Amino acid sequence: MLISEKMNQEINRQVGSELHASHQYINIAAYFDNEGLPELSGFFFRQSDEERVHALRFINFLLDAGGKVAIPAIDQPTAEIGSAERAVELSLEWELQVTKQINGLMDLAIEQNDHITQEFLRWFVDEQLEEVSTMDELLSVVRRAGEANLLFVEQYITRKGDPHPGGEPA
Repeated sequence: MLISEKMNQEINRQVGSELHASHQYINIAAYFDNEGLPELSGFFFRQSDEERVHALRFINFLLDAGGKVAIPAIDQPTAEIGSAERAVELSLEWELQVTKQINGLMDLAIEQNDHITQEFLRWFVDEQLEEVSTMDELLSVVRRAGEANLLFVEQYITRKGDPHPGGEPA
């Protein structure tokens, strides 16, 4: 095995976090769909797909490194969203949490002098900068628009476009 047992366990834990995020984004997408906001709904469905791809990247890394895949139980996502602002706040809070988790994995890889895992994680470090920036900007737009003017947010998402045109690299 090219990685330590501890790194293997932590990466499995991260797989669970990525899948949890995917489920949370599905709930948020459904909230926006129920509110008649198809662009926001589509944005969060794409975010859900992206988180699932992240989980698969971790799984493939474990397999390539000779590790053991053991996906943990996935916590139930927040079902009661309540408002567009709360939906995006939840998303930003989650992306900040994932950033801490990725940093923790990188810290462990550095501590263990694990160059293979460090190289693998660099993509995620860059990705988290993009994810946090995107959610922070979206939260600002939602707050400026207010709940009564979410059609402006729909227009913003349409103008902004897909942050991963053509799909995310696997």
